[in-house]
Amino acid sequence: MKSVLRFESSSEEETRAIGRGLAARLAQEGIVLLIGELGAGKTTLAKGIAEGRGAARAEDVSSPTFTLIHEYGDPVSIYHIDLYRLDTLEEARRLGLEDIYDARALVLIEWGERFPELLPPEHVEISIHATGEQARVIEVTTR
Repeated sequence: MKSVLRFESSSEEETRAIGRGLAARLAQEGIVLLIGELGAGKTTLAKGIAEGRGAARAEDVSSPTFTLIHEYGDPVSIYHIDLYRLDTLEEARRLGLEDIYDARALVLIEWGERFPELLPPEHVEISIHATGEQARVIEVTTR
């Protein structure tokens, strides 16, 4: 069964606040896709989630576009992954996502929808849509 939550944000701070609120609603362990165009606010939302979980301060969370994977918390309680720069399924497989999925952590994946073959059937999708310069609609779908 599918459920959807919808939020509206008019600033980066509001998007982070929504992330902090979602941190309490999301399971301690699991896969969360962060879906949206470039600049939609995926990393901003991830900052709020990490902050809400006490895994990192917002200023310590950055986009893993070039490093591909960031880890937050001690022990690691959040993996933040970005698949944007990967072109093939084989490149994505080489990251060892299955091992990360087995970790006792929340796994946030930006651009994960590009490789649906690597996703477990049960995951959460958070879609972020720009509706203005700073305005966003954030929809959380659990499957």
